[in-house]
Amino acid sequence: MPPLVVFVVAIGAWYGVSDRLLSPQRRFLLPPPNAVVRIGFLDGTNRAELFAALGRTAEVAGLGLLLATVIGVGLAVLMSQARWIERSLYPYAVVLQTVPVLALVPLLGFWFGFGMASRVLVCVLVAVFPIIANTLFGLRSTDGTLEDVFRLARAGRLRRLLKLRLPAAVPAMLTELRVSAGLSVVGAVVGDYFYQQGQPGLGILINVYRARLESERMFAAVLLASLLGLAVFWIFGLLEHWAARLHGRNGDRR
Repeated sequence: MPPLVVFVVAIGAWYGVSDRLLSPQRRFLLPPPNAVVRIGFLDGTNRAELFAALGRTAEVAGLGLLLATVIGVGLAVLMSQARWIERSLYPYAVVLQTVPVLALVPLLGFWFGFGMASRVLVCVLVAVFPIIANTLFGLRSTDGTLEDVFRLARAGRLRRLLKLRLPAAVPAMLTELRVSAGLSVVGAVVGDYFYQQGQPGLGILINVYRARLESERMFAAVLLASLLGLAVFWIFGLLEHWAARLHGRNGDRR
């Protein structure tokens, strides 16, 4: 109920600014919601263009998230095996997170071209650090008593990793994926916006509509990008909740 109330208030404020505060000559700066829906989604041609771009953006974001997950989990597992490995690699992961993505986007275009590969790499850059950090935290937070039990059973390092540490780290990993999934959508839109080549995604459409002053269609594209980020955040939130309940039941059983 509270989100619904906030949504209604936001729509009302949007109408108020568009109809009351802006003159008709300046209304293109913030078109009313009904104009965005009518032009962006009810017009068949515009809707087809927007949803085709949405599919391409979702594809780039999904590939970027998958690659970031493989790289992030792999690095976190490697760093969890020895402190000297963590001390050697983790500072560079932090540096990668602190470098402005907008400064790296042109470099990736020069190095790897302006196609799919560079767009996916932008998603990886913005999404990989939370995966590394949370997975490493989950691997380091394994119950010490269970670690002792595995050592008494003479379980090797690999068996402790596969049977104990990774399952215990799943809730933290899903928490990080919830954040990184939204970031990968942002990376897909940003990369698309800057590279401006190939089949258009939402980023290209936003830039094209901005240049043409087609504010209704631009708002519709921004709305679709936001809904895509919200959808993946919600999906991974459900997976996180399910994993936390399953982990809790397993913990009680132990």
